Amino acid sequence: MAKKKIITISGRPGSGKSTASRSIAEALGYEHFSSGDLFRAIGRELGSDVHQANLNAEQEGNIDFLVDQRLREIGATQENVAIDSRMAWHWIPESYKVYLDLDLEVAAHRILANIDQKRLEHEHIPEDPIEYAHRLQQRLESEARRYRKLYDVDPYDTSNYDIVVDTANKHAQEVLVEILAGYESWSAS
Repeated sequence: MAKKKIITISGRPGSGKSTASRSIAEALGYEHFSSGDLFRAIGRELGSDVHQANLNAEQEGNIDFLVDQRLREIGATQENVAIDSRMAWHWIPESYKVYLDLDLEVAAHRILANIDQKRLEHEHIPEDPIEYAHRLQQRLESEARRYRKLYDVDPYDTSNYDIVVDTANKHAQEVLVEILAGYESWSAS
């Protein structure tokens, strides 16, 4: 299979997927696409916050199918793009597949420290980090069930990826350097 100049970034909530994908796009002069942004926008159109949209998507695949269709289109028609998405690695197997890992309690602290009050209230996010880590775990379990049911894949199985980066003790710049070095090596092989 021919490699494409596409970097797909998946991983756990709060691991820095959005930051990494935007930084990579900027560093390489690539376009940036976020499945999460599209998913949240579709959820808002349907009157749901992200937690409820995930639970609804477990019962109905409409939102997932819309997002996945867009990913397949990008994979078929574009290159020079960095994608932040749970499932892009699956839909674009010829991409450089990155997984960002992070303990959920660390993720909860990180997310809560960077979230604005309006979003906190709108998405009904608990302010207690332990309670929020539990909510994040429920979200991961919901997504894993959903993707197993829809596509028989697990986006949290790190064997699906070319590189796994634990972001717990790394600054965004260190993550960027590690991903770019891996991408360079992958592209050259």
